[in-house]
Amino acid sequence: MYVGILGALKVTADGEAVEVGGARLRVLLIRLALGVGRVVTVEELSDALWPEDKPADRANAMQSLVSRLRRALPDASVLSSVPGGYRLDLPPDAVDAHRFERLAREGRRALTGGDPASASRLLGEALGLWRGPALADAAEVPFATAYAAGLDEARLAAAEDRAEAELASGRPAHLVAELSVLAVLHPLRERLHGLLVRALYAAGGQAEALVAYEDFRRRLADELGADPGPELRKIHLEVLRADRAPQAVGPHAAHRSRGNLRAPLTSFVGRDREIRRIGEQLKEGRLVTLVGPGGAGKTRLATTVGADLPGGAWLVELAPVTDPADVPQAVLGTLGHPGILEMPGAPRDTMSRIVEVLSAGDATLVLDNCEHLIDAVARLADELLGRCPRLRVLATSREPLGILGEALCPVPPLELPQPGAAPELSPAVRLFIDRAAAVRPDFVLTDEVVEICRRLDGLPLAIELATARLRSLTIEQVAARLDDRFRLLTGGSRTALPRHRTLRAVVDWSWDLLDDAERRLTEQLAVFPAGATPEAAERLGGSMDLLAALVDKSLIQLVEGPRYRMLETIREFGLERLAESGRIADVRAAHAAYFLELAETAEPYLRGSEQLIWMRRLEADGDNLLAALRFAADTGDAATAVRLAAALTQFWGIRGKEAEAAGWQRLALDVPGESPEPARTIVAGMCLINTFTVGGYEKLANTVDVLQGLAPDEVSDESHPLVVLIDPFLTLLTDDTTRGTAIIERRLSHPNPWIRAALRMLRGFLRENDGDMAGMRRDAADAADGFREVGDRWGLAHALTSLSNGHVLFGDFDGAISALEEAIRLIQELNPDDNAGHQRIWLATVRVNKGDVDRARAEMQEIAESDAQGWPAREVSFARLGLGDLARHEGDLDEAARQYGMATTALANAPVIAPQFRALILSSEANLAADLGDLETAERRIDEAIGLALEVKDMPVLARVGVTAAMLRACRGDAAQAAKTLGATEQLRGASDRFNPDIVRLVERLRGELGDASYEAAYTGGRDLDRAGALACVRSTPARTGDPAGDRVEGRARDRGTRPGE
Repeated sequence: MYVGILGALKVTADGEAVEVGGARLRVLLIRLALGVGRVVTVEELSDALWPEDKPADRANAMQSLVSRLRRALPDASVLSSVPGGYRLDLPPDAVDAHRFERLAREGRRALTGGDPASASRLLGEALGLWRGPALADAAEVPFATAYAAGLDEARLAAAEDRAEAELASGRPAHLVAELSVLAVLHPLRERLHGLLVRALYAAGGQAEALVAYEDFRRRLADELGADPGPELRKIHLEVLRADRAPQAVGPHAAHRSRGNLRAPLTSFVGRDREIRRIGEQLKEGRLVTLVGPGGAGKTRLATTVGADLPGGAWLVELAPVTDPADVPQAVLGTLGHPGILEMPGAPRDTMSRIVEVLSAGDATLVLDNCEHLIDAVARLADELLGRCPRLRVLATSREPLGILGEALCPVPPLELPQPGAAPELSPAVRLFIDRAAAVRPDFVLTDEVVEICRRLDGLPLAIELATARLRSLTIEQVAARLDDRFRLLTGGSRTALPRHRTLRAVVDWSWDLLDDAERRLTEQLAVFPAGATPEAAERLGGSMDLLAALVDKSLIQLVEGPRYRMLETIREFGLERLAESGRIADVRAAHAAYFLELAETAEPYLRGSEQLIWMRRLEADGDNLLAALRFAADTGDAATAVRLAAALTQFWGIRGKEAEAAGWQRLALDVPGESPEPARTIVAGMCLINTFTVGGYEKLANTVDVLQGLAPDEVSDESHPLVVLIDPFLTLLTDDTTRGTAIIERRLSHPNPWIRAALRMLRGFLRENDGDMAGMRRDAADAADGFREVGDRWGLAHALTSLSNGHVLFGDFDGAISALEEAIRLIQELNPDDNAGHQRIWLATVRVNKGDVDRARAEMQEIAESDAQGWPAREVSFARLGLGDLARHEGDLDEAARQYGMATTALANAPVIAPQFRALILSSEANLAADLGDLETAERRIDEAIGLALEVKDMPVLARVGVTAAMLRACRGDAAQAAKTLGATEQLRGASDRFNPDIVRLVERLRGELGDASYEAAYTGGRDLDRAGALACVRSTPARTGDPAGDRVEGRARDRGTRPGE
């Protein structure tokens, strides 16, 4: 998809124009396109769309507009809903304004780098993107004014740059007319008029050039009382003398005569943030050191910045210099050339000769690869800056120079794709694409490209070495061989420095700069896949001084936390060296011991008011904890493996990682050897529960064998909280309500308030499945109070979710909405990446029952259309199911069928397909089939749905499916049996659910057919059945009386506002 905003809004896809109707929709798309690839906040969008009179419910109005825009676009997934706002997920080049800015920037670099032909081509392409005034469809909207003015200025500057390039290429003739028009439109723009004077003169019009200058001089004097600047006066003088072509005027005039920077052979990708930072630092000082790991692209960044600085720039390559005393001579050798340094009377000492050249005016010295000569380079830079007041120094190094006045610009690897964003928005992926296309013209972006970039940390040199391998390997083969990256990533450019030709050589260069203690610590830190906190690093032998030295030398980075992180490439190298030293088992054992202690320390805090703090800590060390568990299992340390799995069980539960937890718990249990209690009981019991939760029924047998005899019949006040809960939780899996309730009631006197709250919540689940909704509601409320008292956000969120269900069944929609909104907030406090999808879907469903259909639809639509933005497939499926039900209730059967089909597809992509979720979709499909008059299909669907609900003994789902079974009996002509079945669903559910739209319609129909008295009698007969009788009533085959194609089927369709076939 391509979006054009340099003129009237233009959207195309696959070469075809896409119509975006409505002024407000066009403004919305324009505002998103201006910020393509980044989050545009709701506040920013609101200001753009409603600059004066904002709607009362901005969030709902915004959701509605976004949904409309998604429907208008050829690919709705490019418009993402993210926390705080929305994002247009397209590459920058897919928006003409951003493509224009990139081409203009590259053209300017080519111009200042002495390549006017490339500059003219790039700038011409940039200017060719304009089709009219910028942001024409938003011209009357206040926010667009500043953006349009900035783009207009950039367009004019690009036109001037292109004219400069054409003049440098010796093609002045066609410029005269173009520049004359621009000069009239911009009568006081000095650079533009200087270009016109030069073009006239170069085209053979000396007199016209002089007249043009005089006209401009007079206009300045008359309107501003000013004279032309020195550059334009210089051009005028050269035209008067008529002895040579006048030189360039403007910001590029002085760039070409001095310096040794070569024109780049490849494109420069990314680094906009670093370029801006260096520019700001050079405004405040004259020494900037670009620091970062080897292969990060420091040299290319420094030369790119240097090319745009006035006075010329010299690149001094220090990598080949081994003696610190030779540093000044290396600089002199770079600067020296006949006619400057060998003039009679020139100073003879090296430093004075350097100063002689560099003090003549503005100049930039790029001192490249300083890390092995730090002291010598620092002394030279300090002296030169003191003696040359207009000199700037850009140094590249793996550690700072450490002198007064130095500003540091960290150069990290290139940015990797953000979650949910288009991969090509990432500079790392763009670099791969650019270099790969040069090697393989048939190159296509695939998931493996993103994987390669991630595993190479976004390191530019590593990415370029990987793309070089595409000459002989496929993308898939490169990705598969990255485990042996040092063998794979060789064969760089023949013209590159030797240490840049292989990945191993890059790391070797850094390694050789370390002393023995620094190497030993780097090897030890390599066992931390998630980095190390200062405390963890010190526990494995890292002093603060050594850690600071490794940070200075760019072997590790100190990041937020605080935490020391190591690039994966450095880590792999360190692990190799650690293995060679014979110390790897001891270091890994120390690592595992530390993280076992951390997990066991954190575990009890996960059930209290410090839950957030310790969750964050464990999340940050997640990979370290799993590495420790894997090491314990691999080395047969059953005690450590089981203790660590037990300590992490609560953490995994809060994160909703049941499938992952079950896998690690099975791994720990399978390690031979003794393991302590209660850890083994916790791991065995929770493994069984987690396995069942994710639908892994076939994996249960071995775990049940392990569990038998471990779970105690009775517990004490000192028992671990999870040990107390295992037995009652297992009764949920076996539907043994009587036993579960008895166990819970015996243990409710436990002195631990968290345990009491959890037991009440479990009893509420049992009561819900037993049809005691009033009891469930009381237990959920008590559990919520208990969790709130101890500060457990996770327990409180789940208790509130359960409580909302009870509120709905008793008609308290406001209470349900309040509970769900609080639950969503708590879940996102615990994990900002958790969409709280289950609660959001249920919230939208509550709104439907309350009658707030438009808002519910908007919320469901947002989830349904965001399946590429990290929403779980199950939640996307349920959103589609909800939208299908809304369409069915409104009589739009084609739309209902479409939504149900997408719900089934989405659910098929879920990692686990629980039977009850499929049962709900089948139930809705049965309703739709009945609406269409196809009762045979409807009955097949409902029979399958009932079987699935019974498979997992889910009574609330079975009650919901039973409503559809009742409807089918009504369609077959047995209204009395339908009413009885509907009553049986209340027995299973424990409440009438009288606000459910399907129930409302069915009750209205049955009362009409039976009369109130007969309906009530039949309904009460079903409601008063015991559990077994209610189950038998719901699961029995619908009576097949009456004509399935006759008036009763037509009447069913009439209830939905349409007729079969319409």
